[in-house]
Amino acid sequence: MNNRVRIDLMRHGDTGERSYRGQLDDPLSELGWAQLRGAVERRTWDLIVTSSLQRCARFAQELAEARGLPLRVDGRLVEYHFGRWQGVPIETIAQDDGDALGRFWADPVAHPPPGGETFADFRTRLSSALDALVAEARNRRVLVVTHGGAIRLLRCISETRGFGDMAGIDVPHASLHALSWPAPA
Repeated sequence: MNNRVRIDLMRHGDTGERSYRGQLDDPLSELGWAQLRGAVERRTWDLIVTSSLQRCARFAQELAEARGLPLRVDGRLVEYHFGRWQGVPIETIAQDDGDALGRFWADPVAHPPPGGETFADFRTRLSSALDALVAEARNRRVLVVTHGGAIRLLRCISETRGFGDMAGIDVPHASLHALSWPAPA
């Protein structure tokens, strides 16, 4: 029996911030709201699950209310914690800690940011959220509103790619990414 569920992952819209935001709780910009509203036109789902950070949760709540859909907030879907790099402009990191940044981009598992979340913890957290969702979803079309890093990691798992590929996966604001879960064994 195939228990895989088709999920649409959606990245939040623009916040106007230009750094690794991680688990900082930024609001959406007006552009971000417009991006998200435009991305969901003529698309349908049966259930919405969202990160607890407001750049995801506020839009998910608006969409669920407008369409009369059930909504579940799952704190496990928050973005990767970038440690001391969180909130620091990437240009500043490149200038002050460029070697470490290069190592992180090349191999985030072996070289997380200083004080950052381990990729084992990030993977476990996200995988457990999707495993719980699959158990709940049962033939429903599901929209998961989350973050760029989370989408990249989940795509690597689902597509059996190495985490070093994360930097090469394009995840623009308000983009949708079809995902089949659970990941292949």
